[in-house]
Amino acid sequence: MHSADRPATRLATRLAFLVAGFGIACWAPLVPFAKTRLGVDDGVLGLLLLSLGIGSVVAMLMTGVMSARYGSKPIIIAGGLGLALVLPLLAVASTPATLALALLAFGAALGSIDVAMNIHAVEVERDAGRPLMSGFHALFSIGGFAGSALMTALLSLQTGALASTLTCSVLMLIAMLISWPRLLSSVQVQDGPLFVLPHGSVLLLALLGAITFLVEGAMLDWSALLVIGAGLVSEAQGGIGYIVFSIAMTVGRLGGDAVVARIGDRATLIWGSLIAIAGFLVLLTAPVAAVAVAGFLLIGLGASNLVPVLFRRAARQTVMPTGLAVAAITTAGYAGILVGPAGVGFVARLGGLPMAFWLLAALMGLVTLSARIVTRQRA
Repeated sequence: MHSADRPATRLATRLAFLVAGFGIACWAPLVPFAKTRLGVDDGVLGLLLLSLGIGSVVAMLMTGVMSARYGSKPIIIAGGLGLALVLPLLAVASTPATLALALLAFGAALGSIDVAMNIHAVEVERDAGRPLMSGFHALFSIGGFAGSALMTALLSLQTGALASTLTCSVLMLIAMLISWPRLLSSVQVQDGPLFVLPHGSVLLLALLGAITFLVEGAMLDWSALLVIGAGLVSEAQGGIGYIVFSIAMTVGRLGGDAVVARIGDRATLIWGSLIAIAGFLVLLTAPVAAVAVAGFLLIGLGASNLVPVLFRRAARQTVMPTGLAVAAITTAGYAGILVGPAGVGFVARLGGLPMAFWLLAALMGLVTLSARIVTRQRA
């Protein structure tokens, strides 16, 4: 077996993260076109979008099992090719049923590559002997920017939904063909059961992952309403906070590996979560828009490297096989993105949106308090 510490292997891993971020981002600009084409209301559209989440979660659970038997390479390839092949179907599905099936398949491809690429990444990082995970996750963020920007540009040029998706699919196929021969071919056969319920430190890692992804989902869905409701910005400027947050997340991850190499996992979790909490304090007490933007910046920088560290700790724990542990954290995180924003809305309805964001800051404090536990070295 070749060592995982090779430039070609690192390139293949980065391309997998890039394709995953690019693929899901290509779907977002297509949502209004799908609604118009099918002639459905918001309620039906919401149910259709749920198909994507269901497909992702089911695939994530299966990927942990399959990777333990077959390795991550075939799953990464299948997931990446699946995103490229199903994306055009999302642009032509003519009935709610066909769109639901296409979204289910698209979600399954996304969930598969999401888990498998993280399993592959922890193996590459382990052989390299230095932090690489933040840089890999940065490529997912960059892919998201590139996918949404390219799809929006193509649609704005009246290219047409189908032609736009085909263009994006070709780019994803090229990236997967480049990464295919460079991915690790090793198969790590796991002794014992192929499915284990998360327990011990993995359960705590999954909980922290859900919290971190919940914060990201809440920033996407609710941050604009928060600053608009506080009278800090107009409706037209409501999205500026999330833009700053996203840029800060990407920049933080691009430099995250160097930071982690210098201060370690434990300090990264402690200081990252504390910076994010400080960002919430600044955001929720901001008297003017500029101060609120600084809060978004701090939240993005603080949260940027928490998830990469959690995946790294999943590779170092010994209570569960690595593949199953990574799958558990990914699934819990995705559940945080899916269910969390609805929970924020429920709390906001009871006590207001600021109270919901104060609760997010308190939850982030659990990351600070748990840092010593999840980074404890075990023989």
